[in-house]
Amino acid sequence: MKRLVLMGCLAISTQHQVLAQTTNAGSLPEVRVDANAEAETATTPVIGYRAKNAVTATKTDTPLSETPQSVTVITRDQMVDQGAINVQDALNYAAGVRSDAYGLDSRTDSVRVRGSTPDVYLDGLRQAYGYYTSTTRTEPYTLERLEVLRGPSGMLFGAGTAAGVVNMVSKRPLQEAQREVGVQFGSFGRKQIQADLTGPLNADGSLSYRLIALQRKSDTQVDYVPDDRSVIAPSLTWRPNAMTSLTLQGLWQKDKSGSSSQFLPWEGTLLPNPNGRLPSSRFIGEPGDYYDSERKTFGWQFEHKFNDSWTLRQNFRYARNENDNRYHYGGAFVGAESWDATDPIFKRVLGRYYDSSLTRNRTQTLDNRLEGHFQTGALKHTLLVGADFARQRENVWVGTTFDTIDVYAPVYGHLDEPVRDARPRTRQRQTGVYLQDQIKLDNWIFVTGLRHDRAVSSAAGSNDEKSSATTKRFGLMYASPSGWSPYLSYSESFTPQAAREGRIFSPLRGEQWEVGVKYEPKDRALAFSAAVYDLREKNQISEPQPKVFTQLGETKTRGVELEAKGSIGPNLDLIAHYNYTDADALIEGLPKHQASVWAKYKFSVGGVSGFSAGAGLRMMSSFRDMQSGVGPRIPGVALADLVFAYETAAWRYALNINNVTDKVYFSTCLSRGDCWYGSRRNIVASATYRF
Repeated sequence: MKRLVLMGCLAISTQHQVLAQTTNAGSLPEVRVDANAEAETATTPVIGYRAKNAVTATKTDTPLSETPQSVTVITRDQMVDQGAINVQDALNYAAGVRSDAYGLDSRTDSVRVRGSTPDVYLDGLRQAYGYYTSTTRTEPYTLERLEVLRGPSGMLFGAGTAAGVVNMVSKRPLQEAQREVGVQFGSFGRKQIQADLTGPLNADGSLSYRLIALQRKSDTQVDYVPDDRSVIAPSLTWRPNAMTSLTLQGLWQKDKSGSSSQFLPWEGTLLPNPNGRLPSSRFIGEPGDYYDSERKTFGWQFEHKFNDSWTLRQNFRYARNENDNRYHYGGAFVGAESWDATDPIFKRVLGRYYDSSLTRNRTQTLDNRLEGHFQTGALKHTLLVGADFARQRENVWVGTTFDTIDVYAPVYGHLDEPVRDARPRTRQRQTGVYLQDQIKLDNWIFVTGLRHDRAVSSAAGSNDEKSSATTKRFGLMYASPSGWSPYLSYSESFTPQAAREGRIFSPLRGEQWEVGVKYEPKDRALAFSAAVYDLREKNQISEPQPKVFTQLGETKTRGVELEAKGSIGPNLDLIAHYNYTDADALIEGLPKHQASVWAKYKFSVGGVSGFSAGAGLRMMSSFRDMQSGVGPRIPGVALADLVFAYETAAWRYALNINNVTDKVYFSTCLSRGDCWYGSRRNIVASATYRF
């Protein structure tokens, strides 16, 4: 901790000296940062790694330095520099986040925030209300930024776990023409072509467009598991006058993949097996297995300013998702009850489940909010009044069979196709109304809010489960002129839990106390934050066996988080974080200690500018899962990442290497008996042309 403080002080001192020198010289890089800072909002592009504003924590465009809760923003520049090929990768260096909870998982982005699964939103609207088969994995190339709100957010979003929210912000049409096309080639036969075009459609700029397209063919580190994708994402913004704007958004995405999660047993992965260790590429399914999904969405973002004080906003999205999958996952070794520890025969034939399912899901989400700015005496108010609505319908057909395979010498072709039976159709509806006031009195900031929700969960053939709840939040912060902002906050969460496998569950309820401090040096592109929290949640769902769900009692998580982001001088960008997490045994195992540091340096070679090199280190301590017994201890690990890039006005060439040393490690091993390998070394070379 002392070292971190000393490094921060040294960085601030160095930055002050560099700024004094570069101001006299009229250095162009600093001019870019200053210009961006003046124009920045919570949805516009950000130059560098440090965003000043965010929308997720308050649903208003609020400076992070005035937000009494922990928020991390991952900018587009950070995603590009770190070569993020999925949302999990983009969260590798975020405080409070376990981005590789199940290692490489081609089905979904397996993320934990403060020990639990967060709710995933896109442009402030929830993606899905069910299992991961209810939606399609989001393509990061379509995103402008990611915002991670850590802790309960029920007062603003209604349905949600106590972990928090990962809000993905889409790229939007720009009034200035920007166009790029790019290609990628990399490990596991990766071949990708992509394009991002935006700009005005008419002379006065009242119409602007954006078109994003992507095509990928790739394999993964697991045999017979592809990672193919097609994406088309058009959007159109109409600004009839300075007071009104309407952005229409569409998306079509089709993924053709498989399941890289093999649910391999302890013995032969983390623990010894007389037959040796199973490779991370081992595939226990059939070569014809697949995990395909298709997503179609349409929506809009509307804004109208009545005057300088009052603004009305409405966000809407309609989404249709179809997930068609057929894949195998591992069980226990055959004859496990009568193992002979010296006989390898009993530790090579693995039972495997064959899951064949079709999920069709339709979701409508709508959020209306009125924002007002006014003053009562010495108090300055930002008042938010809102109402939202969400509805989801889901149909599932499932079939399951069981057979065996020699996991050390697999022979494929033994396929007994199960019959898919219809599960009861499930529906979920939620309506909520909320009120929030952000109050300023000199340097004091007080945030208070109240929300009421009504929800109905139903499954065909069963009685409806109706629930309602009132959730609240408050926060108190002192924003000192020196840049220090200590705060205290309390927040709650509530959500009806979506039916899974035709079963209705009791609603989740959570609460959190958080004490923290934020520091943003004036006229410095740096931000520091520290937080201590106590988080409690009731009725969380665990999965002690695949497709078998169990509700838990109250779970407790306490922790400490430190984070630093920004620039030290015009050429060095830096990210660092440390987490300490103390979680109940009822919560799926996670490391007590996590830390990361990333730095990128821009330099010239032979008088030619545009070169940059970056390096990162991600670390976690050892841990074990004890949800349903005592699992084996997963060793701690340190992983290194690198980037080398050369950029001109028109071209950018980059080489990204994640897990540079190709370290074989385990992201987790559950107490029920299965393990997940972490992501192996991944090398991606890319070229982008801007015109």
